[in-house]
Amino acid sequence: MATPTFHRDRFEDARARIAGSVHRTPLLRSRTLSERVGAPLYLKCENLQKTGAFKVRGALHRLLRLSNEERDRGVVTISAGNHAQAVAWSASAAGVPSVVVMPEHASRTKVEASRGYGAEVILHGTAAEAFEKAFALADERGLTFVHPFDDEEVVVGHGSCGLEILEDLPDVATVVVPVGGGGLLSGIATAIDSVRQGVAVWGVEPEGAPGMTRSLEAGHAVHLDRVDTLADGLGAPMAGELNHALVAEHGAGVVLVTDAEIVEAMALLLERTKLLAEPGGAAGLAALLQARIPVDPEGPVVVVLSGGNVDLPLLGRLVAGGA
Repeated sequence: MATPTFHRDRFEDARARIAGSVHRTPLLRSRTLSERVGAPLYLKCENLQKTGAFKVRGALHRLLRLSNEERDRGVVTISAGNHAQAVAWSASAAGVPSVVVMPEHASRTKVEASRGYGAEVILHGTAAEAFEKAFALADERGLTFVHPFDDEEVVVGHGSCGLEILEDLPDVATVVVPVGGGGLLSGIATAIDSVRQGVAVWGVEPEGAPGMTRSLEAGHAVHLDRVDTLADGLGAPMAGELNHALVAEHGAGVVLVTDAEIVEAMALLLERTKLLAEPGGAAGLAALLQARIPVDPEGPVVVVLSGGNVDLPLLGRLVAGGA
C-alpha cells in the first residue's frame, strides 16, 4: 500500500479544527540544559497540554472527523494511559460515548483519570491482549476503533505540534521526539518537512520497547514479543505501519536510551527547570544528555516533553533515588 502524501494544508486544517480546544503549549529555553547538551536547547512543553500529554491533539482531531452515525455509536480505543485520557476527554467534549481498554498493569492514576473524563474503562491483559480486546469490542458493539497512533487523522492532529515549533523557533535545526508507536514522531516530522526541509527530526525509544528501531532495521513495521520499560507511555507492542513509513521518509533516525538514563533526565528537569515530565516525556532529553543525537553548537534544538502524567508513588521513589 502506498504511503499517503500529507501536504502542509492538511496539517494547517487539522490545527484550525482543534484550535481553542487544546493548548498552544509554550516553548521554553533552558540555559543550564543548553550547556549540558552543547547547543541552544528549547523545551516544547506538551506535559502542560490538556490531559497532561500531547495525545489530545490527535485524539480530538480523529473524533471531530467522525460521521454523525459513528458519533452516535461511540468509539473504543486501547492505551496504557495518555491516549486513554485523551480519547475520554475528547469524547466527552464532543458528546461521543467512549470505551477505553487498558492493560491490567496500567497506571492507576491514568485509569482513574480516564474514568473521571467520562470513559468506560476495561482492564485487560497485556498491551497486546488489550489491543485484541479493543478490536473485539469494536465488532461486538459497532464502535469505531480509534487507533492510538496508526491513523491518518491522529497523525495530522499531532502534526500541529510541529507547526507550532516552526512558528515559535523558525531557525530550529533539530527536533527530538519520544516514540511509542510513532504517532507523534511521524506527525511532527512530516508536518515540519511539509513546511521547511532540512530540519533533523529524531525519535527516542526506551531500550525495552524498541519497536520503531526494529521496524526501521527490518524495513517494515514489526511487533515486539516483549516490552519492558519504566516509560509506560512508550511501551507500545508495535510500531504503526503508517507511522513507520512516514518516519522512514521524513525522520532523521531513532536512538535508544535506558530506563536509568530516563530517570536521570526526569530528575534534572525537575531540579533545574521545575518541569515535571513522566518517564516517556523525558526520553528525548535523556538521549541528548547522553550525546546520542548529533547537534550543532549553533543550531537550536527542541526536545518535546511529550507528557507529565506521573504516579505520585513512582515520583516519590524517583526523588528518593530509585526507579
